[in-house]
Formats: sequence, C-alpha cells, structure tokens
Amino acid sequence: MRIAVVGGGISGLVTAYRLRRLLGEPVRPTVIESRDRVGGVLHTVPIAGEPVDLGAEAFVGRRPEVPALLRELDIADQLVHPAGLRPLLWAGGRAHPLPERTLMGIPTGPDSVAGLVDAETLARIGAEPGRPLDWRPGADIDVHSLVADRFGAQTVARSVDPLLGGVYAGSARSIGLRAALPTVAAALDRGAVSLTAAVSAALPPPSDTPVFGALRDGYGALLRALAERADAEIVRDTPVTALRRTQGGWRVDPVGEFDAVVLATPAPVTARLLADIAPVAAAAAGAIELSSSALVALELPKDTALPENSGVLVATGEALRAKAFTLSSRKWTHLAARETALVRVSFGRFGDDSALRCTDTELVAAATADLGTVTGVPITPLSAVVQRWPGGLAQYAPGHPERVAAIESALGDFDDLAVTGAYLHGVGVPACVASATSAADRIAAATTRA
Repeated sequence: MRIAVVGGGISGLVTAYRLRRLLGEPVRPTVIESRDRVGGVLHTVPIAGEPVDLGAEAFVGRRPEVPALLRELDIADQLVHPAGLRPLLWAGGRAHPLPERTLMGIPTGPDSVAGLVDAETLARIGAEPGRPLDWRPGADIDVHSLVADRFGAQTVARSVDPLLGGVYAGSARSIGLRAALPTVAAALDRGAVSLTAAVSAALPPPSDTPVFGALRDGYGALLRALAERADAEIVRDTPVTALRRTQGGWRVDPVGEFDAVVLATPAPVTARLLADIAPVAAAAAGAIELSSSALVALELPKDTALPENSGVLVATGEALRAKAFTLSSRKWTHLAARETALVRVSFGRFGDDSALRCTDTELVAAATADLGTVTGVPITPLSAVVQRWPGGLAQYAPGHPERVAAIESALGDFDDLAVTGAYLHGVGVPACVASATSAADRIAAATTRA
C-alpha cells in the first residue's frame, strides 16, 4: 500500500504520522514537498544560537489538539505558556490597553472600548441595543459591514481589524462573520435582538486555562518529532505538477503511482490538482484567496527598555508600516531568560503585498523605526532576520463554510483521496491537526475496507 501526502507543512506531517499510527509498518507514507524543507509556514531558525519561530509562534490553549499531540510524541515537556502580560493597542498615534470583554475586538458595550474610540462612537455603541436589527438566519456577511453598521467604522479600525490582522493577515472587510465568529453568527441565528446581545451571549466563560501555548524550542521541535515518528519517505524540492486517476489508484507527477492520496496543499494548489478530477471542488478551492505577509525578528540588547506588555497591535490607518509587534522576551518567560531581547515585527494584510517587494534592508529599517515609535525608546538591533510569507494565510471570506462543504461533498465519491490544510476549518495549528487527523482517518478507513 503506497500513500502519497502532497505537502509537507504541519497538516501533511500530522497526516503522515496519523497514517503510520493507524496502519502500522506495512504502510510508509511518502510526503512530497515543493520546498527544500518541511514545515510550511512553521519555520524555526537560530538567532544568537537559540531557536526562534519566524512563522506562527503560538496556538490557542483552550483547544486540546496540540497538547495531546505533544504527549503522544513524548515531548510534552516542550509546552510553555505566556507570562501573563496583556498586549497594547496602537491607535490614534498612541498606545492603549487592549479592550476587555470583547470578542475578536467586537465590544459588549461602550465601557469595553472607552478611551479607544471617540465620544460619537461610544454613543453609537451604547444606543445599539435599541436599534432594530435586520438579520436573516443562515446569512453571512463580512465582519466590517456588520460591525461598522452597528458600532461605527472607528470600532472596526481600532478594535476589530488589529485582531483579525493577527489571526488571518486580513481585515474585517476580507473575513466573513460565520467563519471567523461562528458563535456570534449562531447567537444572531437564535434571535439575538442586537449585536451587543449576540456578542455578550457568545463570549466564552471565564477559564483558568492559559489563552495561548507554545513550544520551548519552537515549532521545529514538533516538526522533527512528527517526521521521525511518521518514518515517512520525504521527497523535497519536488512540486507536484499533476494528479491523475489510474486503474489501480493515482498517478502523482512527477513522483509515481500511489494507492491513495492526501492533498495537504494550499487552496490554489489544491484547485489546480483537482481541476480535471473534481471540477466542483476545484472551483470552490480556487475561490479561496490568500494573504501575504512578512516578519522581521529583531535581536536587541538585553537592557532595551521595552514595555511590560506581551505585544502591540496596530489599528488600521495608523502612520506605521508594521501591523503588530510581539515583545517575545516579555511575552514568554523562557525567552526572557536569554542573553538578548527578542521582538517580532509583522507586516502585511490582505490586498497589500508591498512588504514582499521591499528589500531586507528596507524591512529591517521599517521594523526598527516603527518599534521605536510605539515603545518610545531607541532601538539598536544586534541582528535581524527577515522572513517573507507569500500566500501564507487563507482568507475566510463570506460564504467560506459553503465553499468548504462543496469541496468535501465533491470528493465524497473518492474514498482514496482526501484534503487537509489551513484553508478548510481554521488557520491555527490546532485546527490543522484536527483536519489532518480527519484526512488520515478517511484514508485509513478506505484502506481497511479494501
């Protein structure tokens, strides 16, 4: 039994690992990766001799998938949690505390964003419960259209966009309510009489579980463990050019013949490979757009007077090029123990690829200048590393759940073909682990029946 996993990101490696666990020694998956390394948008590099993540650095702590996977792989000692500091929000040319009692920045009342937005916007938020709400159950809409109408455009720019930018490298205009905030959509479907009521009903209950987790040695530790335990054949530097049905299974060009295939590829690649096999699925995948971004990791002198906060999010329309700053040496206690300080500066939102066109020198200069502006202290990097992520994150636009349902429905007749990836059921690592597990279960079930 030969199984190809096309794509060596976190979804592909988890799929290969799960297949190995489910099917045992007779099956050795082949992971086919177009780059010269596995991991996709998870990438750990040494800075001053210590590992640093240049892609995602954390995962949502309330979801169980990653801690459970770490235990399976016998690397649970890698799990770390933040120091407990809150981020700041840069809006109107100055720093504000990140609003509390909001959901992805959507407030539960004017008190949530007092001091962040102007008096007119606060009055609009306060009056919102008394305004008629026209909502059709099952409808979807971009987050900006709903929140700007109910709470004002300034609420979107200063509270919602900074958070959506961090999760999706997008904005409220490019992200659909039903995919990004399903609990709010569900509350509206149930008859919430206002957006205030819907957000209040959707807020998660208080929990002692840390909001985020990370790995002490970066995601590279997880990638290495998955590759080792999967014992897969990993074919690097090999873009898959075509996928064709054969009498006995699948032809994956240019690698060879396989009995089953899992596509752990970005949405546009998945669309191209499925074009002749499942045109409905290909069309749905092709409609999912991607956002590009760039990251600059700055190594700073240990005594740099950084704020006692975990980071700084930047509102839309500010006179800064960066969209966010992670004060890594403040956010994570294991990084605070290092000999130098570390800050990650993020650039790029959906529809703006200017960061990709900048030189490394230009990006480092912008990162240094913007960090100096928001912290109010001189910034003199000891070193800097630039990482670009073209097409790194899928945009969950309005109608996204329907597009995903169309993809999965159209592949229903192919029990030896599965898809997984961050464009399906969530962009975070926990969602990717869950999606990959489902793909492996599907292929293993088909193999067992055969």
